[in-house]
Amino acid sequence: MATTNPLQFIQQVRTEVGKVVWPTRREVLLTTVMVFILAALTAVFFAIVDILIRGGLQGILGMFS
Repeated sequence: MATTNPLQFIQQVRTEVGKVVWPTRREVLLTTVMVFILAALTAVFFAIVDILIRGGLQGILGMFS
């Protein structure tokens, strides 16, 4: 395994960071909004599933009491 001295390592890191394509402000805002929307939709979906399962179980258990 070849070892790299710290100065070479820092130069290589700077070179690689220079190749990174950073997202624009608009792209960051759009993806952030999309994440919040999808998180809200997922929360609503699981809340509805929870209500349906709870209602079904209460109905089933109510028949035996």
